[in-house]
Amino acid sequence: MIEDDPEEARTIRAMLNDRRESAFALTPVASLTDAEAYFAEHFVDIVLLDLGLFELYGPEAVGWARRRAPEASFVLLARQDDEPKAIQALREGAQDYLLKEQMEPLRLMGFLEHAMERKMREEAVSRERDLAQSTLSCIADAVISTDVTGKITFLNPVAGKMMGWTLSEAVGRPLTDVFCIVDAASRDTIRNPMAKATVEDLAGSLPLNCVLIHRDGREFFIEDSVAPIHDPEGRVTGAVIVFRDVSAARAQAEYLIHLTEHDPLTGLPNRLLFCDRIGQAIALSHRRQRRAAIMFLDLDGFKQVNDTLGHAAGDEVLRSVAKRLLDCVRAPDTVSRQGGDEFLILLQDLEGPEDACSTAKRVLQAVAEVHVADDRDVRVTASIGVSVYPEDGLDAETLIKNADAAMYLAKRNGRRSFEFFRRKMNASSPREKNLGIDRAGLHSTATDVL
Repeated sequence: MIEDDPEEARTIRAMLNDRRESAFALTPVASLTDAEAYFAEHFVDIVLLDLGLFELYGPEAVGWARRRAPEASFVLLARQDDEPKAIQALREGAQDYLLKEQMEPLRLMGFLEHAMERKMREEAVSRERDLAQSTLSCIADAVISTDVTGKITFLNPVAGKMMGWTLSEAVGRPLTDVFCIVDAASRDTIRNPMAKATVEDLAGSLPLNCVLIHRDGREFFIEDSVAPIHDPEGRVTGAVIVFRDVSAARAQAEYLIHLTEHDPLTGLPNRLLFCDRIGQAIALSHRRQRRAAIMFLDLDGFKQVNDTLGHAAGDEVLRSVAKRLLDCVRAPDTVSRQGGDEFLILLQDLEGPEDACSTAKRVLQAVAEVHVADDRDVRVTASIGVSVYPEDGLDAETLIKNADAAMYLAKRNGRRSFEFFRRKMNASSPREKNLGIDRAGLHSTATDVL
């Protein structure tokens, strides 16, 4: 007890001694200086402080004493006139105050016991908070909590690392200052996910395809869950968001999808993806009243490359052919490897079948140029069959089958050439005549090209 009035000190001691089962042992000191010396040598549970001390203004005295006895509870003694000071001193960390005009033994004991209970509750809450923060600091997920106004109250090291903010920098700032999230496709800023949790008292999550932008500009795909925080009475006091970096998982998933849709040797679309592209091209051609063409390409004499130079050299040639085919087509077109030495090319948005001729000639020329494999010059040529939508088929399967048939005709006609599909492979069909198309003129031999 810090009390400079000896009479009041004796009165309070008597009140405590009047309680036979009192659990309190009282040590009175007369000044803050004496209190400081006592705190240096002893641990105390409660400090009973008279706000009438002239050494410091009441609230300042509480702050002074708390710095020297941080583990103690504080009960203030004040006269009626000093009650405003007592109320203000509560903000400095005192547990309660008692007016001297109302003081009597039972009331004093009740205040002391209440102060101890309140201090014990505060310590329990503090321990739980420290344990929770220690736990959250050790988990692999990022965690941020906010109060009801959206200001950050806590973030764990994982969250700080992903955002580029330390706990001391972030606490007290609005969440939107440090947690910058956008839609990966549109780049639009995504609404604060904590707002719904605090305003509507609802759990939720971020939309898909969400990107967190680090303080230095780096980006992470994230997934999360958001939930409101409640006090013991069930009132919302804030919100918590738990999120994780899923960039690696997304990249792995995209890679696996890529593997299912692309040829592992050349990286070109495989038949599955190629057929999907044909479906899109057909829909576009139908809307625009245009045509699309499928070119089926098979290398001439490729088996000899494998037999004489080995399969590793053969793979080099296939990769070289794939690159040259890509160089021969436009951006909207698609080149696909079907397997072995067979390739498919989709040409979109054509005026007519004859538009495919110039591309076919470029392809024959490009394939016939020297390839380098195993440090040796290798020459191969190609035979190409062409089918056209809608004349030669209305779906991917039919168009590919008819282009394949035309390719075999090019093989039979001497190779190193291209042929358009004809329903009667030796003459134009009546429908083609009605359309004014003479496919006999849409033919190229090696002599034409080379």
